[in-house]
Amino acid sequence: MTEDRTGRSPDPIVFTGARVIDGTGAAPAESVAVVVQDGRFTYVGPESSRPRIDAATAIDLGGRTLLPGFFDCHLHFLMDSNADFTGRLLTNRPIVTVFQRAQRMRETLHAGITTARDLGGIEAGYRDAVAQGLIEGPRLHVALRLMSHTGGHADFRTPSGYDPSALLEPFSELADDPTQVRLATRKLLRDGADVIKICATGGVNSPNDQPEDEGLTTEEISVVVDETRRHRGRPVAAHAQGAQGIKNALRGGVTSIEHGYLIDDEGIDLMLENDAFLVPTLSTFHGDGGRFTPAAYEKKMRMADAAMERLSEAVRRGAKVALGTDAGAGPHAQNLRELGHLTKLGLTPLEAIRAGTLNAAQLMGLDQTLGTVEEGKTADLVVCDGDPLADIDVLGDPANVVLVMQEGRIAKHALPEAVR
Repeated sequence: MTEDRTGRSPDPIVFTGARVIDGTGAAPAESVAVVVQDGRFTYVGPESSRPRIDAATAIDLGGRTLLPGFFDCHLHFLMDSNADFTGRLLTNRPIVTVFQRAQRMRETLHAGITTARDLGGIEAGYRDAVAQGLIEGPRLHVALRLMSHTGGHADFRTPSGYDPSALLEPFSELADDPTQVRLATRKLLRDGADVIKICATGGVNSPNDQPEDEGLTTEEISVVVDETRRHRGRPVAAHAQGAQGIKNALRGGVTSIEHGYLIDDEGIDLMLENDAFLVPTLSTFHGDGGRFTPAAYEKKMRMADAAMERLSEAVRRGAKVALGTDAGAGPHAQNLRELGHLTKLGLTPLEAIRAGTLNAAQLMGLDQTLGTVEEGKTADLVVCDGDPLADIDVLGDPANVVLVMQEGRIAKHALPEAVR
C-alpha cells in the first residue's frame, strides 16, 4: 500500500468483516464493509451491497470491532505522571522536553485517541505541528494556560515568590477582577487558544487551596464567556470540583464542567438547564498515590466516595457526559481505561463509547465531521480485539487497539500478517 505526501493511501481502503459500533449509540452492526477514500468514509453498510472499487486496498478485520476514533477532552501533554519531573526538567535541554511531549502524543494516538483537548500547559505550536503532519498525535484543541485568581488553582508560587511551574512552560494566567479577566481572555485568544480554561474552584494539586474553595466569581466567569462569544464563540471549560464553584461556573455560562466531583442537586439542575457537558476525569482516582504529594493525595481520597455518588446522580438525571482523563496527572496512553470508570457511574458500555466519540465531538464543536462512523465524515477509526460491549475494559489496553486511522491515514497497524 503506497502513500501520498499526506500519509494517506492514494487508493481507497476497504475494510471487510467488521463489527461496527458507529458511535451514535446504535446497537452494533455485523458483517459490515467500510470504505475510506480521500480521507472520508464513502460507504458504511452491508458487505453484500458495498461498491466494487478497482485498485482498492482490502483489509479483512475477521469480525473485529471497528469504532470511531476516540476523543479525550481533558489531558495535559506538558507532563508525565510517571516521570521524575523536577529531575528531568533540571537536566534535560528544552528541545528534549519537546520531543518527550511529541512521544506522549504519538503513544496517545496509538492508544486510540485521534482527537484531544489539552487543557493547559502546551503552546499552540504542538497543535499546528500535528495539523501540518510534522508529528504524530491526536488533532488538538489547546487552552494554553489555566486562568485563576491569585492563590487559586493555577497559582503555584511559594510565599517566597518562587514558581515551580515555571520549570515546565507558562501554565498560569492570573486575573483578579473582571477587567483583568477580560484582558487575560484576550491574551489567550491572541496566543491561539481554541478553548478557555478557567478555575472555578481550588483543586487537588494546587498548593494554596482546597477543592471546595471558590475560584473565579460568577461575574468574572460571565466576562470570559462574553469575550469568547465575541470571538467565534469558543468554548469555556471550568475546572470545578466543589459544589458552590460548580454552580458559579454554570451560572456564568461555561460549556463544560471538568471533574464536577462534588456537584449537588442544584448544580445538576443548572447543568441540565444550561445544556452543559460533564467531563468526570475519573482516571484521577485510579492512579498510584505516589504520583501525588501527601497533601494532594489526602485531598483526592477525601473526595473519592462522594465524587462517585454525586457524579452517578448527575448521570442518572441525564447529564451529558464527555470522556476526559486528566492524563498527565495520571499516565498517558491509557486513556480508554476511562470508559470502564464511566460505566461505574451508570452508563452502559454503549453510552460510555458515545461519551468518548459523538458526545465528545459535540463538546468540541466537531460533530459535523467527526465522532461517528458515517458516510461523508472524516475517516477516524479504531479497530480492537475483543468485544467492548461484553468487556468495556478491552479498549483500555492499548495492545488490544490493533489499528488506528486518522483522516484516512493508517497511524497504527498491528493486525496479524494473515489479515493484512
